Amino acid sequence: MLHLGDLRKDAPAAPARSGEPRARAVPDWPARFTELAAAARDPRLHRFYAAGTVAGETPLKNVQMVALDVETTGLDPVRDEIVSIGVVPMDLTCIRSSASRYWVVRPRAELHPESVTIHAITHAQIASAPDLGAIVDELLPALAGRVVVVHCGDIERSFLAAALKARIGEGIEFPVIDTMELEARLHRAPATGSWLANLRARLFGRTHDQVSIRLADSRERYRLPRYRAHHALTDALATAELLQAQVAHRFAPDTPLRALWQ
Repeated sequence: MLHLGDLRKDAPAAPARSGEPRARAVPDWPARFTELAAAARDPRLHRFYAAGTVAGETPLKNVQMVALDVETTGLDPVRDEIVSIGVVPMDLTCIRSSASRYWVVRPRAELHPESVTIHAITHAQIASAPDLGAIVDELLPALAGRVVVVHCGDIERSFLAAALKARIGEGIEFPVIDTMELEARLHRAPATGSWLANLRARLFGRTHDQVSIRLADSRERYRLPRYRAHHALTDALATAELLQAQVAHRFAPDTPLRALWQ
């Protein structure tokens, strides 16, 4: 995931308890997928929704998941675009690295030097890469029928929705388990305001005396190894491992999915 610059710590706030309810309402995702399947015009998107999703009462141990990360040209899905995508199938006990997928894609937005410095995807690489529209037939089946695991769900959901809207005329919706949000329950007050304002506040408004909930720092608290940051496939793997550690330390395999997803 793209973070521009060397980030400072967030402004101080009272920590949220682990079981504290989220401010945003969580849809009835199985019912929502039924509605979306009926309304989808693109056959690939219809198949994605028709695959359905498990009910919120399903124990975590029975949930098939896929960790997802995207690297982008910036943080604004209106102006910026995706340059790479990594997906790693997983569940609570197994990360299926051999089934991982990774794509570099050519953005329609300008590739800024600042983002190249961070994710190391160059103009030469994207010049020969396909447009994201050319990999929809591969990407959607990789996500279908699984709960998506991310670190900062607003990024993955908003960028994928914008990318598909621009290419097939329809956006996309899907449930996520957000490992950043799970850390925020311990170390942040509930967010208010727009998602982009909240994201910028998290990434750029930190002070030195508050716990960081960035991916690498969150992993360090669970004694997970440090990986190279800002590579979509590596960050997807890192997110998968982080969720397994979070559940092992703070939840239980029988915890219902509705306690974590959004």
